[in-house]
Amino acid sequence: MTDRPGLTPSQTVGPYLSLGLTWPEGADVVPAGTPDTIRISGVLHDGAGSPIPDGMIETWQADPAGRFAHPDDPRGAAEPSVPGFLGFGRCNTDPEGRWEIRTVRPGPLPAEDGAVEAPHLDVSVFARGLLDRVVTRIYFADDPANEADPVLNSVPAERRDTLVAQKDGEGVYRLDIHLQGPHETVFFTV
Repeated sequence: MTDRPGLTPSQTVGPYLSLGLTWPEGADVVPAGTPDTIRISGVLHDGAGSPIPDGMIETWQADPAGRFAHPDDPRGAAEPSVPGFLGFGRCNTDPEGRWEIRTVRPGPLPAEDGAVEAPHLDVSVFARGLLDRVVTRIYFADDPANEADPVLNSVPAERRDTLVAQKDGEGVYRLDIHLQGPHETVFFTV
């Protein structure tokens, strides 16, 4: 018998996500008490519109300077502009399908042909019934850079709102994620 690799998200769909995919910092992309922390939250819904109590949301994002906390950033390694910034967050949904990430607002990113991508979070969604993750983005409704974002503008205008978190108080944004149905979130191929 050969050694097997550890669990992957695709092997743990359903109520087993919390068993093999714990992340020490959980939903905290920045340490508690970081200035300008924001909260992004929502509810994960299945195709019938019911909340999914056993899903998981992962986020990956640039820091406020538009740099990734990773040596593979195409512009080269750099210290995060926010002390303790991880760039990655992971949270399980609660019994009502709710999720929340605590982070700082990302900066814009360079795109192809000199374009600029608006500040956004890359999001992976894991849930029962999915054989693999689905991938989407979260943009911020109050960011004028959205109008020129090449990825957001590749989405039909009537569907863009499924990617745009609405301001829900000071430093709070909300975006529900729908896996199917009339309000289905736009998902991207990876």
